[in-house]
Amino acid sequence: MCGVAGIVDFGGTADRSVLERMTRAITHRGPDDEGFFVDGQVGLGFRRLSIIDLSGGHQPMRSGPATVVFNGEIYNYRELRAQLHELGHEFHTSSDTEVLLAAYRQWGEGFVEHLDGMFAFGLWNAQTQTLLLGRDRFGKKPLYWAQVGSTVLFASELKSLVQHPKCPRTIDRRALRRYLAFEYVPTPDCIFEGVHKVREAHLLRFVAGAGPVERRYWQLPESTHGLEAVRQALDPREVDDACERVRLLLGAAVKRRLVADVPVGVFLSGGIDSTAVAALARREAGTVRTFSIAFDEGAFDESPYARRAAKALGTEHHEERLSPQACLDLVPRAADQLDEPFADPSYFPTFLLSRFARTQVTVALGGDGADELFAGYDPFVAHPFARAWGLMPAPLQQFARRAAARLPTGTGYMALDFKVKSFLAGASSPARYRHQTWLSAFPPERQQALLQPGWAPQGDWATDVWGPIDELAPSGDEQGLDRALRYYIATYLKDDILTKVDRASMAASLEVRAPFLDTALASEVARLPAWLKLRGLQRKWLLKRALQGVVPDEVLHRKKHGFAIPVTGWLKGPLKGLLTDVLAPGPMQQAGIFEPAEVQRLLSEHFDGAADHRKPLWTLMMFELWRRKWGVAHVS
Repeated sequence: MCGVAGIVDFGGTADRSVLERMTRAITHRGPDDEGFFVDGQVGLGFRRLSIIDLSGGHQPMRSGPATVVFNGEIYNYRELRAQLHELGHEFHTSSDTEVLLAAYRQWGEGFVEHLDGMFAFGLWNAQTQTLLLGRDRFGKKPLYWAQVGSTVLFASELKSLVQHPKCPRTIDRRALRRYLAFEYVPTPDCIFEGVHKVREAHLLRFVAGAGPVERRYWQLPESTHGLEAVRQALDPREVDDACERVRLLLGAAVKRRLVADVPVGVFLSGGIDSTAVAALARREAGTVRTFSIAFDEGAFDESPYARRAAKALGTEHHEERLSPQACLDLVPRAADQLDEPFADPSYFPTFLLSRFARTQVTVALGGDGADELFAGYDPFVAHPFARAWGLMPAPLQQFARRAAARLPTGTGYMALDFKVKSFLAGASSPARYRHQTWLSAFPPERQQALLQPGWAPQGDWATDVWGPIDELAPSGDEQGLDRALRYYIATYLKDDILTKVDRASMAASLEVRAPFLDTALASEVARLPAWLKLRGLQRKWLLKRALQGVVPDEVLHRKKHGFAIPVTGWLKGPLKGLLTDVLAPGPMQQAGIFEPAEVQRLLSEHFDGAADHRKPLWTLMMFELWRRKWGVAHVS
């Protein structure tokens, strides 16, 4: 895994000293090596974390008129190399980067459709004076870009991009509103106006005197049974065939991701997804190192399950027990690693796990993507109940809301009052926005009291804030499970889960690979009808069937547990001082973004136990920590 940066000034020359600053700002992504290519108007920078061909994969890499900086792994590079060799291409290294360049020479811009992996790249063609930027199919690897006049900038992280004096640093007001609703800034937006993220499965082409030309090169297949296929009686043979295909494809995906010239391990929580990856890695490699972290808070500690799973599989298991203070100490420094405001608290245990694993391995496999592909989240089960809620008489709905308001505020993992109140908020929203409302800290209706007048949108709040949802479901067909699964893949998976894992792991100089997001496996699962994934209240029904005999039974039947920290309690206890400091009325008023009175109301109700405002308060705190770090002291 690596970090890339680049400058193409179509009207001038690239400044090497600026390029060096951009590149060295992301040294954590590639501590093993660096390289630069500067030729007139173009400058490309590279930081390397050596994984494949440790001695021969130096970048930037050139081939004829093409020069590339490439971040990621191409899992089918061996097959592509053999194919390209038959077509007459010669190779001088064993790296996948050289295969990428040969593929470009052979197929032109269509080469990206042949790549199977996780990647982001910048490729300069000196002959055609063209810059290409590309990103993998699911958006596993990040790539930011900005075009200011004749200059195009790109980099793996925002902290690299802003080293260039032309990079914008003004808060994008719509991006802020969307951050409050999504708890991350959705692609292609960035928190800075004029900066963008390359979309997943897209290629951008830049030439002199024009803006980028964007092309999608891949789309997740739709169900062959139709997006809203009627639930059918199960044909045992069809189910068995589907299970066998899932097992084979997942096994092949794990095998491909074990290829490396450095030590490889597996993150193991003791849940279905990570245990499946560990089991298949154990079968393939004979021995495998697994890693987990333990916490003192029993409701949030998964380490006993990880230990039992490791014992059943026979892995070489490593566990690090951490005090709550280990997480707490990271919170004020989060903006150093995250660049944009980001409010998923599981970032912190993910970083601690990555840091621990990096003491022994350079690559780790994880279970990310399974919940989105196989319907593993609570909202998938809640959706049918939300439909029923909409049919209830208004007086009965009002009674239920009053009863929910009287529930005592809990601090545990997924406390009852938190789940009930969250369900009612989402169930009462329009169907197309229901899932994101369940996930949201500040849906549009709550933002109106929070934001000062200058931060309101020009038009309708819902259209402005929920725009990414409307773009994904233009037909209005947003109520079914298939649509919900595709929505989570296009938004939450890419901009929350994969962003979290990339930033946390790369901050520790660790590469993390996701077998469940293998192109062949994901495509196969996407074609299957939704009713094979969710049967009644049984989430991941098909995956559990497929993993019988692979994953121990006690893991298969274990209740789902997210990778979490006790946010509610911490905000009342050890983080209370930090929270009240960053959300104090003075700084709020000076910044001119949030209404101090509304923020103080949220604080007071949370501290008094009148309400559980963990999500909105955490979201505000993470934004304010980011604002302080980036020096945005006042916004007119």
